[in-house]
Amino acid sequence: MKIHKEGAVTILMAIVFAVLLGGTSWYFGAPKILYWILFCIPMGFAVFFICFFREPRRRPAGDGRRITAPADGKVVIIQEVEEPEYFHGRRLQISVFMSFFDVHVNWAPVSGTVSFYRYHRGSYLAAWHSKSSTKNERTTIVFKNEDGTEVLCRQIAGLFARRVVCYAEYDKKFKAGQQIGFIKFGSRADVFLPLGTKVNVSVGDKVVGAETIIAELSTPDSTDSSNLNINQ
Repeated sequence: MKIHKEGAVTILMAIVFAVLLGGTSWYFGAPKILYWILFCIPMGFAVFFICFFREPRRRPAGDGRRITAPADGKVVIIQEVEEPEYFHGRRLQISVFMSFFDVHVNWAPVSGTVSFYRYHRGSYLAAWHSKSSTKNERTTIVFKNEDGTEVLCRQIAGLFARRVVCYAEYDKKFKAGQQIGFIKFGSRADVFLPLGTKVNVSVGDKVVGAETIIAELSTPDSTDSSNLNINQ
């Protein structure tokens, strides 16, 4: 377990703030209770940030066909939807909600090459809100595997999230379980899959990013919208 690079500045600022406040109150002879309050509160935030920006080691379980969870958290949506940005058609959506206490690293759900990438400025609706996929600040990444099947992953900012960090670039190759970014302070990650994809999770399930296999793609010649398999 180590601290993610995205949290280095935030953690350092919290520690410096704690030292400055505590040191200033001690220098001017403030009462001990005030000294400890001014020191401990920002230091408490520093400890929280250290926990929040933790970067655990993972053993990726996915590949070009087995889809792994793009983030730690709880499955909040499994449904067939219209995907309007890239596919312009019906797709199977699986959404994972990250609470404050979940790891906020995001991982590639499938092995493939980035065929589409776009960042969107937006609002900050609660991450579980149905319109957050199209209204909130977000990043859309499409991975194309070796047989040409495309999987869309979307990083979505939440009510308190104020920054979506993405490492994707056009034509960049990713392996399933490789880091694709980080979302700060509460958020959601969506995956859009072809109809006919076998789903291995249910709404309410807790998943582990890069390790939990949430779905398995059908072979190209067997994908059929009539075979949608959703476990709820």
